[in-house]
Amino acid sequence: MRVMVMVKATKDSEVGVMPTVELFEAMGKFNEELVKAGIMLAGDGLKPSSQGKRVAFDGADRLVIDGPFTETKELVAGYWLWQVKDMDEAVAWVKRCPNPMPGPSEIEIRPLYEMEDFADVLTSEIVDQHERLREQMAKR
Repeated sequence: MRVMVMVKATKDSEVGVMPTVELFEAMGKFNEELVKAGIMLAGDGLKPSSQGKRVAFDGADRLVIDGPFTETKELVAGYWLWQVKDMDEAVAWVKRCPNPMPGPSEIEIRPLYEMEDFADVLTSEIVDQHERLREQMAKR
């Protein structure tokens, strides 16, 4: 099972407060444990939403919205992509994580869709295309 593990933004992360050396070291150690356990597939921190953009869709129309975005509790400050056996394993790993922010913070875990979740609507052409794209991405 693949899961996206999202570190929620805080007021500090949104104004660009950088982590301490101690936090960087603790997170580095935690990431090493994830890699050694075969859990971590990817992960990074995100810059504040003031440096981001959103694209709103309405039919054929597109509207570009410049950051910052106001609802801090709805923003993501960083993420991991993990391969775990189940949600319980993901929760157990998150509980071991150092607090990613200087004050109170939250981490959200969401399972990713897998191709088998779409079995009712997949055609052989769609499956072939998906496999080709995954192979191309793996070569990068």
